[in-house]
Amino acid sequence: MAGPLSRAELTDALLGLEKRYWAHHPFHLRLHEGGCEPADLRRWVANRWYYQKCLPQKNAAIVAACPLPEVRRGWLERISFHDGEREGEGGMAQWLRLAEAVGLSTAEVLDERHVLPGVRFAVDGYLDFCRTRPWIEGVAAALTELFSPGHMTDRVNAWRKHYGWIEPAGFAYFDRRIPAARQDSAFTLKLVLDHCTTRAEQDAAIRALSFKCDVLWAVLDAVDYARRA
Repeated sequence: MAGPLSRAELTDALLGLEKRYWAHHPFHLRLHEGGCEPADLRRWVANRWYYQKCLPQKNAAIVAACPLPEVRRGWLERISFHDGEREGEGGMAQWLRLAEAVGLSTAEVLDERHVLPGVRFAVDGYLDFCRTRPWIEGVAAALTELFSPGHMTDRVNAWRKHYGWIEPAGFAYFDRRIPAARQDSAFTLKLVLDHCTTRAEQDAAIRALSFKCDVLWAVLDAVDYARRA
């Protein structure tokens, strides 16, 4: 087996997976170019809810599996970011406000009537991965955060430009998440670089991030296919 990668080489290998990130999916390209109908945005928001709902659970799974107090303390903030400190706060509550802004009711999002089988399968697979794989692999899978701030910024700008019918209050999730993702990604990358020191651990981290890119791509495959079905 080849020897371990340097920190710079591992960083480059992880960043090199950006080309597989869902920012390049045909659905997101069309979304950012203004080519989506209101029904497309509603379907995306309703299905993305299922992924958003999974995030505090997968973060809790990483915390539960991690033996290091300093890592657990740092990672716990991600749970409260999505769940909020109290009812009506946090990322999930803001996602529900986005749903209302695009014309969905809270009830139809929460009962998941619009969640597609392919989306459910992909997201459940991601949650199972984080529950069953070593904690550092779950951390590595979260490194899509490296790619997300710029993508979310482009999304909000595109929505404001092309979809003026969306209530501006619906953008609160992205306005809050963009700076948080930049901060989180630096912490996450440092964890992977610090704790993946053997070649086997490094290769596992790269596979974990690749798997997460596949999960996100599969979500959009399902959402995009439903438009034509």
